[in-house]
Amino acid sequence: MPRRHIRVTGAPEAPLRAALTALRHELGVPAGFPPEALAQAEETAKAPALPPHDATDLPFLTVDPPARRPPPPFQRVASRPPLDSTDLDQAMHLSRHGTGYRVRYAIADVAAFVVPSGPLDQETHRRVTTLYFPDLRVPLHPESLSEGAASLLPDQDRPAVLWTIDLDGDGRTVAVDVTRALVRSRAKLDYAGVQKRIDAGTAEEPLALLREIGLLREKLEVERGGISLAVPEQEIVEHDHTYEPAYRAPLPADGWNSQISLLTGMAAADLMLSLGTGILRTLPAAPDGAVGRLRHTAHALHIDWPHHVSYAELVRSLDPHRPRHAAFLQECTTLLRGAGYTVFRDGALPAITTHSAVAAPYAHCTAPLRRLVDRYVSEICLAAAAGRPVPEWVAAALDALPARMAEGSRRAGTVERECLDIVEAALLKDRVGEVFDGCVVEVEERRPAVGTVQLESPAIIGRIESTDGESLPLGERIRVRLTQSDPGSAKVHFEPGRSP
Repeated sequence: MPRRHIRVTGAPEAPLRAALTALRHELGVPAGFPPEALAQAEETAKAPALPPHDATDLPFLTVDPPARRPPPPFQRVASRPPLDSTDLDQAMHLSRHGTGYRVRYAIADVAAFVVPSGPLDQETHRRVTTLYFPDLRVPLHPESLSEGAASLLPDQDRPAVLWTIDLDGDGRTVAVDVTRALVRSRAKLDYAGVQKRIDAGTAEEPLALLREIGLLREKLEVERGGISLAVPEQEIVEHDHTYEPAYRAPLPADGWNSQISLLTGMAAADLMLSLGTGILRTLPAAPDGAVGRLRHTAHALHIDWPHHVSYAELVRSLDPHRPRHAAFLQECTTLLRGAGYTVFRDGALPAITTHSAVAAPYAHCTAPLRRLVDRYVSEICLAAAAGRPVPEWVAAALDALPARMAEGSRRAGTVERECLDIVEAALLKDRVGEVFDGCVVEVEERRPAVGTVQLESPAIIGRIESTDGESLPLGERIRVRLTQSDPGSAKVHFEPGRSP
Protein backbone atom coordinates (compact mmCIF):
# COMPACT_ATOMS: atom_id res chain seq x y z
CA MET A 1 0.00 0.00 0.00
CA PRO A 2 1.52 3.34 -0.99
CA ARG A 3 2.36 6.14 1.35
CA ARG A 4 4.38 9.24 0.80
CA HIS A 5 6.96 9.53 3.57
CA ILE A 6 9.16 12.18 5.03
CA ARG A 7 12.16 11.39 7.21
CA VAL A 8 14.19 13.92 9.17
CA THR A 9 17.63 12.91 10.41
CA GLY A 10 19.86 14.79 12.78
CA ALA A 11 18.80 17.19 15.53
CA PRO A 12 15.89 19.34 14.31
CA GLU A 13 16.07 23.10 14.55
CA ALA A 14 14.59 24.71 17.68
CA PRO A 15 11.52 26.22 15.90
CA LEU A 16 10.71 22.87 14.34
CA ARG A 17 11.04 21.04 17.64
CA ALA A 18 8.86 23.67 19.34
CA ALA A 19 6.16 23.30 16.68
CA LEU A 20 6.17 19.51 17.00
CA THR A 21 5.99 19.72 20.78
CA ALA A 22 3.05 22.11 20.50
CA LEU A 23 1.31 19.71 18.11
CA ARG A 24 1.66 16.84 20.58
CA HIS A 25 0.20 19.00 23.33
CA GLU A 26 -2.68 20.15 21.11
CA LEU A 27 -3.60 16.59 20.16
CA GLY A 28 -3.28 15.23 23.69
CA VAL A 29 -0.59 12.72 22.72
CA PRO A 30 0.48 10.77 25.82
CA ALA A 31 3.94 11.65 27.10
CA GLY A 32 4.48 8.26 28.68
CA PHE A 33 2.84 5.10 29.95
CA PRO A 34 1.00 4.88 33.29
CA PRO A 35 3.24 3.42 36.01
CA GLU A 36 1.09 0.31 36.38
CA ALA A 37 1.29 -0.39 32.61
CA LEU A 38 5.06 0.05 32.64
CA ALA A 39 5.38 -2.22 35.64
CA GLN A 40 3.39 -4.95 33.95
CA ALA A 41 5.47 -4.62 30.78
CA GLU A 42 8.69 -4.93 32.75
CA GLU A 43 7.34 -7.97 34.57
CA THR A 44 6.18 -9.85 31.46
CA ALA A 45 9.34 -8.89 29.56
CA LYS A 46 11.29 -10.97 32.07
CA ALA A 47 8.90 -13.94 31.99
CA PRO A 48 6.72 -14.09 28.85
CA ALA A 49 4.39 -16.98 28.11
CA LEU A 50 6.70 -19.23 26.07
CA PRO A 51 5.34 -21.56 23.38
CA PRO A 52 5.93 -25.34 23.47
CA HIS A 53 7.17 -25.57 19.86
CA ASP A 54 10.83 -24.70 19.20
CA ALA A 55 11.66 -23.39 15.70
CA THR A 56 14.95 -21.73 16.59
CA ASP A 57 16.78 -24.06 14.20
CA LEU A 58 15.33 -22.10 11.25
CA PRO A 59 17.55 -19.16 10.20
CA PHE A 60 14.94 -16.40 10.09
CA LEU A 61 15.82 -12.91 8.85
CA THR A 62 14.15 -9.52 9.00
CA VAL A 63 13.95 -7.04 6.11
CA ASP A 64 13.20 -3.39 6.82
CA PRO A 65 14.34 0.08 5.88
CA PRO A 66 16.82 1.69 8.32
CA ALA A 67 13.91 3.73 9.73
CA ARG A 68 10.86 1.53 9.38
CA ARG A 69 7.75 2.97 7.80
CA PRO A 70 4.35 2.67 9.40
CA PRO A 71 1.57 0.58 7.93
CA PRO A 72 -0.80 2.09 5.31
CA PRO A 73 -3.39 4.10 4.66
CA PHE A 74 -3.04 6.43 1.70
CA GLN A 75 -1.86 9.94 2.39
CA ARG A 76 1.44 11.77 2.54
CA VAL A 77 2.79 11.30 6.01
CA ALA A 78 5.66 12.07 8.32
CA SER A 79 7.52 8.83 8.86
CA ARG A 80 9.47 7.48 11.76
CA PRO A 81 12.28 9.37 13.42
CA PRO A 82 15.86 8.65 12.36
CA LEU A 83 16.33 5.63 14.56
CA ASP A 84 17.55 2.20 13.57
CA SER A 85 14.64 -0.23 13.36
CA THR A 86 14.35 -2.10 16.61
CA ASP A 87 10.58 -2.71 16.75
CA LEU A 88 10.66 -5.72 14.44
CA ASP A 89 7.26 -7.33 13.90
CA GLN A 90 8.12 -9.90 11.22
CA ALA A 91 10.86 -12.35 10.32
CA MET A 92 10.85 -14.74 7.38
CA HIS A 93 12.42 -17.94 6.17
CA LEU A 94 11.88 -18.96 2.53
CA SER A 95 12.70 -22.36 1.08
CA ARG A 96 11.88 -24.66 -1.79
CA HIS A 97 9.27 -27.31 -1.03
CA GLY A 98 8.79 -30.03 -3.59
CA THR A 99 8.03 -28.30 -6.87
CA GLY A 100 6.94 -25.16 -5.05
CA TYR A 101 7.91 -23.11 -2.04
CA ARG A 102 7.45 -22.90 1.72
CA VAL A 103 7.05 -19.47 3.32
CA ARG A 104 7.57 -19.30 7.05
CA TYR A 105 6.58 -15.93 8.45
CA ALA A 106 7.10 -15.26 12.14
CA ILE A 107 5.04 -12.46 13.71
CA ALA A 108 5.88 -11.02 17.14
CA ASP A 109 3.62 -12.71 19.70
CA VAL A 110 2.41 -9.69 21.64
CA ALA A 111 -0.17 -11.78 23.50
CA ALA A 112 2.73 -13.55 25.22
CA PHE A 113 3.40 -10.29 27.06
CA VAL A 114 0.03 -8.47 27.36
CA VAL A 115 -2.40 -9.75 29.98
CA PRO A 116 -6.03 -9.37 28.82
CA SER A 117 -7.87 -6.57 30.68
CA GLY A 118 -4.71 -5.68 32.58
CA PRO A 119 -3.35 -2.12 32.84
CA LEU A 120 -1.11 -2.53 29.79
CA ASP A 121 -3.94 -3.98 27.71
CA GLN A 122 -6.19 -1.09 28.69
CA GLU A 123 -3.51 1.42 27.72
CA THR A 124 -2.98 -0.16 24.30
CA HIS A 125 -6.73 0.11 23.68
CA ARG A 126 -6.46 3.82 24.38
CA ARG A 127 -3.48 4.26 22.06
CA VAL A 128 -4.57 1.87 19.26
CA THR A 129 -1.54 2.57 17.03
CA THR A 130 2.02 3.78 17.27
CA LEU A 131 2.23 7.50 16.39
CA TYR A 132 5.14 8.78 14.31
CA PHE A 133 6.65 12.23 14.62
CA PRO A 134 9.82 13.35 12.81
CA ASP A 135 11.65 13.71 16.12
CA LEU A 136 10.25 10.76 18.06
CA ARG A 137 7.69 7.98 18.05
CA VAL A 138 4.94 7.37 20.57
CA PRO A 139 4.74 3.57 20.74
CA LEU A 140 1.70 1.37 21.17
CA HIS A 141 3.63 -0.71 23.69
CA PRO A 142 6.41 0.29 26.11
CA GLU A 143 9.87 0.16 24.58
CA SER A 144 10.85 -2.67 26.94
CA LEU A 145 8.52 -4.78 24.79
CA SER A 146 8.27 -3.08 21.37
CA GLU A 147 12.02 -2.58 21.03
CA GLY A 148 13.11 -5.27 23.45
CA ALA A 149 11.58 -8.49 24.69
CA ALA A 150 8.79 -8.78 22.07
CA SER A 151 10.77 -7.53 19.07
CA LEU A 152 12.24 -10.12 16.68
CA LEU A 153 15.76 -8.82 17.12
CA PRO A 154 18.66 -10.83 15.71
CA ASP A 155 20.34 -13.51 17.80
CA GLN A 156 17.56 -13.52 20.38
CA ASP A 157 15.01 -16.27 21.11
CA ARG A 158 11.52 -14.79 20.83
CA PRO A 159 7.95 -16.10 21.12
CA ALA A 160 6.19 -15.73 17.78
CA VAL A 161 3.05 -16.56 15.87
CA LEU A 162 4.54 -18.72 13.13
CA TRP A 163 2.80 -18.96 9.77
CA THR A 164 3.75 -21.79 7.41
CA ILE A 165 2.35 -21.23 3.94
CA ASP A 166 3.06 -23.72 1.17
CA LEU A 167 2.90 -22.48 -2.42
CA ASP A 168 2.86 -24.36 -5.69
CA GLY A 169 5.27 -23.62 -8.54
CA ASP A 170 3.12 -20.68 -9.66
CA GLY A 171 3.10 -19.12 -6.19
CA ARG A 172 -0.50 -20.11 -5.36
CA THR A 173 -1.34 -21.09 -1.80
CA VAL A 174 -1.89 -24.82 -1.33
CA ALA A 175 -1.62 -25.22 2.47
CA VAL A 176 -1.62 -22.95 5.54
CA ASP A 177 -0.75 -23.58 9.16
CA VAL A 178 -0.23 -21.19 12.04
CA THR A 179 1.01 -21.99 15.51
CA ARG A 180 2.96 -20.49 18.37
CA ALA A 181 6.69 -21.12 18.27
CA LEU A 182 9.99 -19.93 19.64
CA VAL A 183 12.05 -18.39 16.82
CA ARG A 184 15.47 -16.83 16.41
CA SER A 185 16.39 -14.30 13.73
CA ARG A 186 19.91 -14.61 12.34
CA ALA A 187 20.11 -11.40 10.31
CA LYS A 188 18.65 -7.90 10.31
CA LEU A 189 18.68 -6.59 6.72
CA ASP A 190 17.44 -3.48 4.96
CA TYR A 191 15.82 -3.09 1.54
CA ALA A 192 18.83 -1.50 -0.12
CA GLY A 193 21.16 -4.22 1.09
CA VAL A 194 18.74 -6.95 0.06
CA GLN A 195 18.34 -5.43 -3.39
CA LYS A 196 22.09 -5.19 -3.83
CA ARG A 197 22.68 -8.82 -2.82
CA ILE A 198 19.92 -10.17 -5.04
CA ASP A 199 20.99 -8.07 -8.05
CA ALA A 200 24.61 -9.15 -7.61
CA GLY A 201 23.65 -12.82 -7.32
CA THR A 202 25.34 -13.12 -3.91
CA ALA A 203 22.18 -13.73 -1.86
CA GLU A 204 21.84 -17.18 -0.29
CA GLU A 205 18.73 -19.16 -1.17
CA PRO A 206 16.41 -18.03 1.66
CA LEU A 207 16.99 -14.43 0.59
CA ALA A 208 17.27 -15.04 -3.17
CA LEU A 209 13.85 -16.69 -3.08
CA LEU A 210 12.32 -13.39 -1.98
CA ARG A 211 12.63 -12.17 -5.56
CA GLU A 212 11.41 -15.45 -7.07
CA ILE A 213 8.36 -15.72 -4.82
CA GLY A 214 7.72 -11.97 -4.90
CA LEU A 215 7.56 -11.91 -8.68
CA LEU A 216 5.19 -14.89 -8.74
CA ARG A 217 2.90 -13.22 -6.20
CA GLU A 218 2.99 -9.97 -8.18
CA LYS A 219 1.91 -11.91 -11.27
CA LEU A 220 -0.98 -13.43 -9.33
CA GLU A 221 -1.91 -9.96 -8.09
CA VAL A 222 -2.21 -8.87 -11.71
CA GLU A 223 -4.39 -11.88 -12.52
CA ARG A 224 -6.85 -11.21 -9.72
CA GLY A 225 -6.98 -7.46 -10.45
CA GLY A 226 -5.06 -6.23 -7.41
CA ILE A 227 -3.49 -2.78 -7.38
CA SER A 228 -0.16 -1.57 -6.03
CA LEU A 229 0.62 2.12 -6.47
CA ALA A 230 4.31 3.02 -6.71
CA VAL A 231 4.00 6.53 -5.29
CA PRO A 232 7.46 8.03 -4.57
CA GLU A 233 8.40 8.62 -0.96
CA GLN A 234 9.30 12.08 0.25
CA GLU A 235 12.42 12.22 2.44
CA ILE A 236 14.19 15.07 4.21
CA VAL A 237 17.66 14.53 5.65
CA GLU A 238 19.94 16.84 7.64
CA HIS A 239 23.35 17.60 6.17
CA ASP A 240 25.84 20.17 7.51
CA HIS A 241 23.11 21.70 9.71
CA THR A 242 20.81 22.26 6.75
CA TYR A 243 17.93 20.21 5.37
CA GLU A 244 18.08 18.48 1.99
CA PRO A 245 14.76 17.06 0.77
CA ALA A 246 14.52 14.35 -1.87
CA TYR A 247 12.16 11.79 -3.36
CA ARG A 248 12.73 8.05 -3.14
CA ALA A 249 11.11 5.55 -5.47
CA PRO A 250 10.45 2.16 -3.83
CA LEU A 251 12.89 -0.60 -4.70
CA PRO A 252 11.67 -3.88 -6.19
CA ALA A 253 12.66 -5.53 -2.89
CA ASP A 254 10.11 -3.32 -1.12
CA GLY A 255 7.40 -4.79 -3.29
CA TRP A 256 8.59 -8.39 -2.94
CA ASN A 257 8.66 -8.04 0.83
CA SER A 258 5.17 -6.52 0.79
CA GLN A 259 3.93 -9.52 -1.16
CA ILE A 260 4.93 -11.83 1.70
CA SER A 261 2.97 -9.69 4.13
CA LEU A 262 -0.03 -9.57 1.77
CA LEU A 263 0.15 -13.35 1.36
CA THR A 264 -0.06 -13.77 5.13
CA GLY A 265 -2.89 -11.26 5.49
CA MET A 266 -4.87 -13.08 2.80
CA ALA A 267 -4.24 -16.43 4.50
CA ALA A 268 -5.45 -14.96 7.79
CA ALA A 269 -8.65 -13.71 6.16
CA ASP A 270 -9.35 -17.11 4.63
CA LEU A 271 -8.81 -18.87 7.96
CA MET A 272 -11.23 -16.53 9.74
CA LEU A 273 -13.82 -16.85 6.99
CA SER A 274 -13.63 -20.64 7.23
CA LEU A 275 -14.10 -20.36 10.99
CA GLY A 276 -17.01 -17.95 10.61
CA THR A 277 -15.63 -15.43 13.11
CA GLY A 278 -13.09 -12.68 12.61
CA ILE A 279 -12.25 -9.13 11.64
CA LEU A 280 -11.32 -8.25 8.06
CA ARG A 281 -9.73 -5.21 6.49
CA THR A 282 -12.29 -4.32 3.81
CA LEU A 283 -12.55 -1.73 1.04
CA PRO A 284 -15.57 -1.49 -1.28
CA ALA A 285 -15.00 -1.26 -5.01
CA ALA A 286 -14.71 2.30 -6.28
CA PRO A 287 -17.94 3.67 -7.75
CA ASP A 288 -18.10 4.16 -11.50
CA GLY A 289 -18.23 7.92 -11.04
CA ALA A 290 -14.86 7.93 -9.27
CA VAL A 291 -13.25 5.93 -12.07
CA GLY A 292 -14.86 8.24 -14.60
CA ARG A 293 -13.33 11.24 -12.82
CA LEU A 294 -9.93 9.56 -13.04
CA ARG A 295 -10.41 9.15 -16.79
CA HIS A 296 -10.91 12.91 -17.04
CA THR A 297 -7.74 13.41 -14.99
CA ALA A 298 -5.81 11.06 -17.26
CA HIS A 299 -7.01 13.03 -20.28
CA ALA A 300 -5.93 16.31 -18.66
CA LEU A 301 -2.50 14.79 -17.96
CA HIS A 302 -2.18 13.56 -21.57
CA ILE A 303 -2.07 9.94 -20.38
CA ASP A 304 -3.45 7.53 -22.94
CA TRP A 305 -6.12 5.32 -21.34
CA PRO A 306 -7.89 3.23 -24.00
CA HIS A 307 -11.36 2.05 -23.00
CA HIS A 308 -10.37 -1.60 -23.32
CA VAL A 309 -7.58 -1.11 -20.75
CA SER A 310 -8.60 -1.62 -17.12
CA TYR A 311 -7.72 0.77 -14.34
CA ALA A 312 -5.39 -1.83 -12.77
CA GLU A 313 -3.59 -2.40 -16.08
CA LEU A 314 -3.08 1.32 -16.59
CA VAL A 315 -1.68 1.84 -13.09
CA ARG A 316 0.88 -0.92 -13.58
CA SER A 317 2.09 0.69 -16.81
CA LEU A 318 2.93 4.04 -15.21
CA ASP A 319 6.39 5.30 -14.30
CA PRO A 320 6.44 7.26 -11.00
CA HIS A 321 9.63 9.04 -12.11
CA ARG A 322 7.70 10.90 -14.83
CA PRO A 323 5.89 13.98 -13.46
CA ARG A 324 2.60 13.37 -15.29
CA HIS A 325 2.54 9.74 -14.20
CA ALA A 326 3.42 10.65 -10.62
CA ALA A 327 0.58 13.18 -10.59
CA PHE A 328 -1.88 10.58 -11.86
CA LEU A 329 -0.70 7.97 -9.36
CA GLN A 330 -1.31 10.45 -6.58
CA GLU A 331 -4.85 10.98 -7.86
CA CYS A 332 -5.33 7.21 -7.97
CA THR A 333 -4.97 7.02 -4.20
CA THR A 334 -8.43 8.58 -3.91
CA LEU A 335 -9.93 5.25 -5.00
CA LEU A 336 -8.16 3.48 -2.15
CA ARG A 337 -9.58 5.56 0.66
CA GLY A 338 -12.46 4.40 2.79
CA ALA A 339 -10.99 1.12 4.02
CA GLY A 340 -12.32 -0.10 7.34
CA TYR A 341 -12.54 -3.09 9.65
CA THR A 342 -15.46 -5.50 9.38
CA VAL A 343 -16.36 -7.89 12.21
CA PHE A 344 -18.32 -11.08 11.68
CA ARG A 345 -19.12 -13.97 13.98
CA ASP A 346 -21.01 -17.24 14.34
CA GLY A 347 -20.93 -17.96 10.62
CA ALA A 348 -22.83 -14.82 9.57
CA LEU A 349 -20.50 -13.46 6.89
CA PRO A 350 -20.60 -9.73 6.05
CA ALA A 351 -21.86 -8.37 2.74
CA ILE A 352 -18.35 -7.24 1.82
CA THR A 353 -15.47 -9.60 2.59
CA THR A 354 -12.82 -8.26 0.21
CA HIS A 355 -10.39 -5.39 0.01
CA SER A 356 -10.71 -3.97 -3.49
CA ALA A 357 -7.04 -2.96 -3.73
CA VAL A 358 -5.93 -6.47 -2.76
CA ALA A 359 -8.76 -7.97 -4.84
CA ALA A 360 -9.25 -10.69 -2.22
CA PRO A 361 -10.25 -11.09 1.43
CA TYR A 362 -7.52 -9.58 3.58
CA ALA A 363 -6.74 -8.97 7.25
CA HIS A 364 -4.19 -7.02 9.23
CA CYS A 365 -2.07 -9.45 11.21
CA THR A 366 1.61 -8.68 10.55
CA ALA A 367 2.25 -5.57 12.69
CA PRO A 368 1.06 -6.32 16.25
CA LEU A 369 3.80 -4.24 17.89
CA ARG A 370 2.40 -1.14 16.18
CA ARG A 371 -1.29 -1.83 15.54
CA LEU A 372 -3.84 -3.11 18.07
CA VAL A 373 -6.10 -5.17 15.79
CA ASP A 374 -3.31 -7.51 14.64
CA ARG A 375 -3.07 -9.19 18.04
CA TYR A 376 -6.74 -10.15 17.84
CA VAL A 377 -6.50 -11.45 14.29
CA SER A 378 -3.57 -13.67 15.28
CA GLU A 379 -5.54 -15.15 18.18
CA ILE A 380 -8.54 -15.95 15.98
CA CYS A 381 -6.32 -17.57 13.36
CA LEU A 382 -4.51 -19.65 15.97
CA ALA A 383 -7.87 -20.87 17.26
CA ALA A 384 -9.08 -21.67 13.73
CA ALA A 385 -5.93 -23.63 12.87
CA ALA A 386 -6.08 -25.63 16.12
CA GLY A 387 -9.83 -26.27 15.99
CA ARG A 388 -10.32 -24.47 19.29
CA PRO A 389 -12.92 -21.85 20.27
CA VAL A 390 -11.88 -18.23 20.00
CA PRO A 391 -10.62 -17.03 23.42
CA GLU A 392 -13.30 -15.23 25.41
CA TRP A 393 -11.22 -12.08 25.80
CA VAL A 394 -10.91 -11.87 22.01
CA ALA A 395 -14.60 -12.49 21.32
CA ALA A 396 -15.60 -9.90 23.93
CA ALA A 397 -13.48 -7.18 22.31
CA LEU A 398 -14.37 -7.81 18.65
CA ASP A 399 -17.46 -5.63 18.26
CA ALA A 400 -15.73 -2.52 19.61
CA LEU A 401 -12.56 -2.93 17.55
CA PRO A 402 -13.69 -1.33 14.23
CA ALA A 403 -14.67 1.96 15.89
CA ARG A 404 -11.57 1.93 18.07
CA MET A 405 -9.32 1.30 15.09
CA ALA A 406 -11.07 3.99 13.04
CA GLU A 407 -10.54 6.52 15.83
CA GLY A 408 -6.88 5.55 16.19
CA SER A 409 -6.32 5.71 12.44
CA ARG A 410 -7.85 9.18 12.25
CA ARG A 411 -5.60 10.36 15.06
CA ALA A 412 -2.54 8.86 13.39
CA GLY A 413 -3.52 10.45 10.08
CA THR A 414 -3.88 13.85 11.73
CA VAL A 415 -0.49 13.52 13.40
CA GLU A 416 1.18 12.50 10.18
CA ARG A 417 -0.38 15.20 7.99
CA GLU A 418 0.31 17.94 10.51
CA CYS A 419 3.89 16.79 10.99
CA LEU A 420 4.55 16.88 7.28
CA ASP A 421 3.11 20.38 7.00
CA ILE A 422 5.24 21.58 9.92
CA VAL A 423 8.46 20.12 8.53
CA GLU A 424 7.87 21.50 5.05
CA ALA A 425 7.12 24.93 6.49
CA ALA A 426 10.34 24.79 8.52
CA LEU A 427 12.32 23.91 5.41
CA LEU A 428 11.07 26.94 3.51
CA LYS A 429 10.58 29.47 6.31
CA ASP A 430 13.39 31.74 5.08
CA ARG A 431 12.52 31.52 1.39
CA VAL A 432 9.18 33.35 1.13
CA GLY A 433 9.04 35.26 -2.14
CA GLU A 434 11.37 32.91 -4.00
CA VAL A 435 10.32 31.24 -7.26
CA PHE A 436 10.62 27.48 -7.80
CA ASP A 437 10.08 24.98 -10.58
CA GLY A 438 7.30 22.50 -9.97
CA CYS A 439 4.50 20.41 -11.39
CA VAL A 440 0.79 20.70 -10.63
CA VAL A 441 -0.14 17.23 -9.35
CA GLU A 442 -3.72 17.89 -8.24
CA VAL A 443 -6.49 20.35 -9.06
CA GLU A 444 -9.73 20.63 -7.09
CA GLU A 445 -12.69 19.56 -9.18
CA ARG A 446 -14.97 22.41 -8.06
CA ARG A 447 -12.21 25.01 -7.70
CA PRO A 448 -9.79 24.54 -10.61
CA ALA A 449 -7.73 27.54 -9.46
CA VAL A 450 -6.76 25.64 -6.30
CA GLY A 451 -4.58 22.56 -6.15
CA THR A 452 -1.31 20.95 -5.15
CA VAL A 453 2.15 21.53 -6.58
CA GLN A 454 5.18 19.27 -6.31
CA LEU A 455 8.46 21.19 -6.41
CA GLU A 456 11.37 19.76 -8.34
CA SER A 457 13.88 21.11 -5.82
CA PRO A 458 13.55 21.15 -2.88
CA ALA A 459 11.29 18.08 -2.85
CA ILE A 460 8.27 19.79 -1.32
CA ILE A 461 4.56 19.27 -1.97
CA GLY A 462 2.38 22.26 -1.13
CA ARG A 463 -0.85 24.14 -1.71
CA ILE A 464 -1.15 26.42 -4.73
CA GLU A 465 -3.85 28.91 -5.67
CA SER A 466 -4.06 31.07 -8.77
CA THR A 467 -4.58 34.69 -7.72
CA ASP A 468 -6.38 35.61 -10.95
CA GLY A 469 -8.80 32.69 -10.75
CA GLU A 470 -7.41 30.94 -13.82
CA SER A 471 -7.45 27.13 -13.84
CA LEU A 472 -4.22 25.45 -12.83
CA PRO A 473 -2.54 23.34 -15.54
CA LEU A 474 -2.81 19.82 -14.15
CA GLY A 475 0.28 17.76 -14.88
CA GLU A 476 2.17 20.71 -16.38
CA ARG A 477 5.48 22.12 -15.27
CA ILE A 478 5.03 25.54 -13.78
CA ARG A 479 6.98 28.31 -12.04
CA VAL A 480 5.56 29.03 -8.59
CA ARG A 481 6.22 31.68 -5.98
CA LEU A 482 6.27 30.84 -2.26
CA THR A 483 3.82 33.16 -0.50
CA GLN A 484 3.69 31.62 2.98
CA SER A 485 5.83 29.24 5.03
CA ASP A 486 5.08 29.28 8.74
CA PRO A 487 6.02 26.29 10.94
CA GLY A 488 3.81 27.71 13.68
CA SER A 489 0.69 27.50 11.53
CA ALA A 490 2.03 24.52 9.54
CA LYS A 491 1.19 26.18 6.24
CA VAL A 492 3.05 26.31 2.94
CA HIS A 493 1.31 28.19 0.13
CA PHE A 494 2.33 28.95 -3.44
CA GLU A 495 0.96 30.96 -6.33
CA PRO A 496 1.84 30.80 -10.01
CA GLY A 497 4.78 33.11 -10.58
CA ARG A 498 7.63 34.08 -12.84
CA SER A 499 11.25 34.73 -12.12
CA PRO A 500 11.88 38.39 -11.20
